[in-house]
Amino acid sequence: MQNDFWIMRPFNTLFLIVFAAFLALLVIASLLLRGKSDKARRAVLVTACLVTFFGFFVYKYYISIDADYDRITANMGGFNWWGELPLHLCNINMMLIPIAVLRRSRPLLSFCFFVAPLGALMALVMPGNGFDGYSLLLPRMIGYYGTHFMIVIEGLAIVCFGLYRPKFRDLPRTVLAALLIALAIFGVNMLLRWSGLHPKANYFFSVETEGNFLLEIFYKWIPVPFLYLIPALLILVPYMALVTTPFAVADRVKAKRERKEEIRA
Repeated sequence: MQNDFWIMRPFNTLFLIVFAAFLALLVIASLLLRGKSDKARRAVLVTACLVTFFGFFVYKYYISIDADYDRITANMGGFNWWGELPLHLCNINMMLIPIAVLRRSRPLLSFCFFVAPLGALMALVMPGNGFDGYSLLLPRMIGYYGTHFMIVIEGLAIVCFGLYRPKFRDLPRTVLAALLIALAIFGVNMLLRWSGLHPKANYFFSVETEGNFLLEIFYKWIPVPFLYLIPALLILVPYMALVTTPFAVADRVKAKRERKEEIRA
């Protein structure tokens, strides 16, 4: 019975407990940083990303020596370091968040806030081969779920730490940033394939769908590598608008209250 408890699957009891623990970590960090300087909040978030980045490669090392994982993924060519770089939609944010925070780039901050939690959650609820239905105590499981849950809270921390506040005017630039980053990653895929370093390179799923149900639909609409991702904006744009709306309403209410106080004064 105890062993069954440690089996990790999307939305099972253990999954929800771990998710709640990471969200609690975000809440605690936000409370501890309340009233702290902007520099301190940035330092904490950048440090968290660097620790996650280091942990990412530690967990990839354990995968590289995991015979069971190699067997499970044999039909995809097994483990290949060139196929395990942090260039997927979720984990690329481990690199982009520190850059966005240090440069104070609104387009990048917006991209990371909207895409990091969304991309990491997609990986968590639709785990790849070797990460669904196994004990969380396995090194590859600790690495996979620990990394992706950290990326979720690091993306949310951008707003929770007061480093960025979503505005509707940011959305067009965020979409442009997403397209440019996706195009750059597509170029990396082509380079890895043409060089023979990783003949099946498919970061961002920009070359082929790999059987993803939603991407298969998009590919039927636009059967061209990379371009078939464009309909994904039909999901991303409404999602960003939905998330931004409460902030816009709160800002409007605050502005109205401040005007009333000015009139009274």
